[in-house]
Amino acid sequence: MSPSNAAGPVLWGVDARGVAAVTLNRPEVNNAYNGELIQGLLAALDALGGAKGLRAVLIKGNGRHFQAGADLKWIDAVRTSSAEENVRVSRATAQAVARLNHVPVPTIALIQGACFGGGTGLAAACDVVIAADNAMFSIAEVRWGLTAAIIVPQLNDAVGVRQLRRYGLTGERFGAAEAWRIGLVHEVVPLADLAAAGERVIDHVLENGPDAIAETKALTLKSAFGDLDEAQFTALIESHAAKRQSAEAAEGLASFAEKRAAKWGPSKN
Repeated sequence: MSPSNAAGPVLWGVDARGVAAVTLNRPEVNNAYNGELIQGLLAALDALGGAKGLRAVLIKGNGRHFQAGADLKWIDAVRTSSAEENVRVSRATAQAVARLNHVPVPTIALIQGACFGGGTGLAAACDVVIAADNAMFSIAEVRWGLTAAIIVPQLNDAVGVRQLRRYGLTGERFGAAEAWRIGLVHEVVPLADLAAAGERVIDHVLENGPDAIAETKALTLKSAFGDLDEAQFTALIESHAAKRQSAEAAEGLASFAEKRAAKWGPSKN
């Protein structure tokens, strides 16, 4: 029997072709990630890793948006817990992205609406990304006094250092056409055609030798930024966790909660 999960923050199942669908399922908060969603994604990837005959993984988001970054209320609660808990949370998040990055079958992301922060990391960790024409992207952690440390390697692989030096430092939003131009997405289609575009890619994948695909992907990743050793992986995690507990992050998250500009912003006078 194929693994499946039909409830909770992450849904998944495998069809008769060996194509898995993984669906982020917190539409009431635009699929913002928290501890439960991260654990759900890890559980899905673990279960699919043991699925016989797996040929492809399709990842998408329920509702109007793909994934609107972190649940900042949850992030603020994590920030005030112990240093050890902050490292644990950052490690789980990093593991989810890294496992998605290294799934030995093709991974296809379908992006509609918002794809912010961690959502861009998920997209960058997939082999093929198709965006609806209403998609909007940002790497906005710096806006809240945080860093995108654990997704920087995957973003460097997807868009290159030069583009990350712009969008990771400005935090500005950019649309689907710009995401295509810089390489974060491979194709932009009308929203109504998003699912069909994903099926076209899957049709191509299923025509190819599964062992040859796995070997090609593994060889490609050997020369990627995202191919980190354990020491590099741990250093990113610890940096990510420490920044969350900094005074700057406290101010950034307070500005979000209080719906005001952060103190480092320009004066309005």
